[in-house]
Amino acid sequence: MSKAAGAVGNFLLKWSLAIALVVVWELATTAAGSVFFPRPTEIVAAAFDVWFSGAASQLYLAETVFEDVLPSLGRVFGSWAIAVVVGVALGTALGRSQVALDYTGPLLSFMRAVPPPALIPVFLVLFGIDNTMKVVTIVFGSIWPIILNTVDGVRSVHPLQQETARSFRTPRPYWIMMVVLPAALPKIFAGMRLALSLALILMVIAEMVGTTNGIGFELISAQQSFDFTTMWVWIALLGVLGYGLNAMLLAVERRALSWQPGRSAADAKTTGA
Repeated sequence: MSKAAGAVGNFLLKWSLAIALVVVWELATTAAGSVFFPRPTEIVAAAFDVWFSGAASQLYLAETVFEDVLPSLGRVFGSWAIAVVVGVALGTALGRSQVALDYTGPLLSFMRAVPPPALIPVFLVLFGIDNTMKVVTIVFGSIWPIILNTVDGVRSVHPLQQETARSFRTPRPYWIMMVVLPAALPKIFAGMRLALSLALILMVIAEMVGTTNGIGFELISAQQSFDFTTMWVWIALLGVLGYGLNAMLLAVERRALSWQPGRSAADAKTTGA
């Protein structure tokens, strides 16, 4: 019983600020009575209508979940996975070759500075209005943190490890897979988390142009039809998805890096345990 009470107390302590802000939001919007800022209770009721249908005893997902939410998540995860594979491979190659980094560094800096939404018209001309355009937009915008963090992580391998590998004549593939990448994993995961957040943002932007489904499409449709409560429903969903995806990736990171000394203590400080 004491453990359960402690868990509840810890949960309330962590979320006390968020709960207080929601209460303030409810009171402020009730007093203001603005159609542009509905009460949180109205948003929750509208979310139930948007995402669920049927009687409470026979609850089932509405069609909008399958037609909008799942396709959007598919675009986010698919594009992010492509960015991870390409970004880690390219970052590893550049991190291990100073000559390649010197030649490609200015080009990468230039391309990274170009806002991905500004290239959507170009991608529309090149790839049309189907999923390819959206995937290319998301990949282009989210790959840079992975590349840069991978380069930084690969270049930070301790010189003693390099000398040991040379003395034992370790094959290059084994050296890369078993020494370099594990040593660079903390920074790679940091880039992956940032890239996942960018992928979620770019998914919404890409779906606002030339599409008939997805969270971005529903968000801009609700805004254009002056259905502000439904608009806030989709905004709230994006916040929940962002938090959930980051928490899920953090759990994977802790599991993958549990072999590192002092990792458990760092995780405890991060989670507030």
